[in-house]
Amino acid sequence: MPRRRQRHMAGSGSDGTEDSDSSAEREQTNSSESDGNMPKRQRLTRASTRLSQSSQDTPDLKRAADHDESPPLTPTGNAPSSESELDISSPNASHDESQAKDQANRDSDKDLSHRPKRRRCHETYNFNMKCPTPGCNSLGHLTGKHERHFAVSGCPLYHNLSADECKVKAVSREKQEEEVKAQEESNSRHATRHQTPTSKQSKYKEQVAEIRKGRNSGLQKEQKEKHMEHRQTHGNTREPLLENITSDYDLELFRKAQARASEDLEKLRIQGQITEGSNMIKTILFGRYELDTWYHSPYPEEYARLGRLYVCEFCLKYMKSQTILRRHMAKCVWKHPPGDEVYRKGSISVFEVDGKKNKIYCQNLCLLAKLFLDHKTLYYDVEPFLFYVMTEADNTGCHLVGYFSKEKNSFLNYNVSCILTMPQYMRQGFGKMLIDFSYLLSKVEEKVGSPERPLSDLGLISYRSYWKEVLLRYMYNFQGKEISIKEISQETAVNPVDIVSTLQSLQMLKYWKGKHLVLKRQDLIDEWKAKEIKRGNSNKTIDPSSLKWTPPKGT
Repeated sequence: MPRRRQRHMAGSGSDGTEDSDSSAEREQTNSSESDGNMPKRQRLTRASTRLSQSSQDTPDLKRAADHDESPPLTPTGNAPSSESELDISSPNASHDESQAKDQANRDSDKDLSHRPKRRRCHETYNFNMKCPTPGCNSLGHLTGKHERHFAVSGCPLYHNLSADECKVKAVSREKQEEEVKAQEESNSRHATRHQTPTSKQSKYKEQVAEIRKGRNSGLQKEQKEKHMEHRQTHGNTREPLLENITSDYDLELFRKAQARASEDLEKLRIQGQITEGSNMIKTILFGRYELDTWYHSPYPEEYARLGRLYVCEFCLKYMKSQTILRRHMAKCVWKHPPGDEVYRKGSISVFEVDGKKNKIYCQNLCLLAKLFLDHKTLYYDVEPFLFYVMTEADNTGCHLVGYFSKEKNSFLNYNVSCILTMPQYMRQGFGKMLIDFSYLLSKVEEKVGSPERPLSDLGLISYRSYWKEVLLRYMYNFQGKEISIKEISQETAVNPVDIVSTLQSLQMLKYWKGKHLVLKRQDLIDEWKAKEIKRGNSNKTIDPSSLKWTPPKGT
């Protein structure tokens, strides 16, 4: 009876069910005991034979169990606490003990076969991932620094290159970077307080200008046919041919930017922030536009893994399918952002939205902005900020153009924390309107403002262009003999540091005999004035008389 009780324990699974092989073994044992003719050793041998046959039928599963480094398990699925649990009574104790241990190991192999195989992360990564580009074997990388790739951003074939060409370009880029770094170190050792361009820099600038002048004004007939044939053959699975579209210098700059972006994505993938683009939203349907995203945004995983998001352009709620969006739009009562309308001129309006009063809207706005901003880190903690949302109105509602956020209490007098113009409204003057509006608020508050750093690449370009325009307009209207940076700052609300950096970039600031002199470069002023006349009376300017706003209390 003790033996039968022990066999019953061995045949019961860890979940309370009985194993089929063990129950069959117990039935055979009971029938053998009723006959009284078959010895116990023979019963054990038949059970061992049956188990060995079943283990031979599944060699892969057996190997998976062999590679498992966990301690041997008993048929119940638990680690043996002592040798007595593996002991089976037999006339020949030493022989039966070894057979019993073999049987227990086979039982453990059998139970382990039901467990999923354990593979190392890099093995699963190498064999399960594949580049989505048709005909690509996932070898090589656009940066030339990796042996394999698994996303379109790093695919040499998609960019009409080979893996060897990418490696050659990587070596060339590294040499150029080393030369530039050595040149910068040399200049820094001999730099003056306000250095003018060296003769070598001026010569390089002239060479670049000559290269750009010599580019083709348009594609020839054979080149057009080649480009069209490439497009018809590969469609959207390959990058369009870029040769002869622009100068070789600009094309090389674009290739460098592509490689740098691909390297940044590779770092994000290694850090686990994105998984080969599978959890990265690639496109959004926003109003009547379908927008390609630029960066990863921390939307909930169930939405991010879809790759395509549907966003209501008025309340900014995000949805999984076009059907859900269509049903939502049929009952959505929003036609403009929440909050107070503080500016209106023509079809352009600006709404002041409090992050504390309209938390969900502001969070959705931040998540949407992160798709097009690299340095943005604020998503959910929106209570300490005010959001100024610019819209363009038509007969269907007020459509989102862009926005900027501003701290309610900024100790460093930042007048902008984050600024964004939606991609469909870029290069139309709306970015400068947002910047000008932020400085208009600073003037009303009687403060000097500056944007929070770091600025995005597009943001830095926009701000430099705005500061240049402000300074040249001030110089054009200035009638006195002595000019003061402090007076410029008080009149324009631009931080003196930003004014000085802009004057330096325009080569209008000179250090002479212990004093800083501001040079009035008439050529730059005339060039700016000509552009103003050519632009005419554009409606892409902020009218201070249209502002109906008082500074919030406590700011």
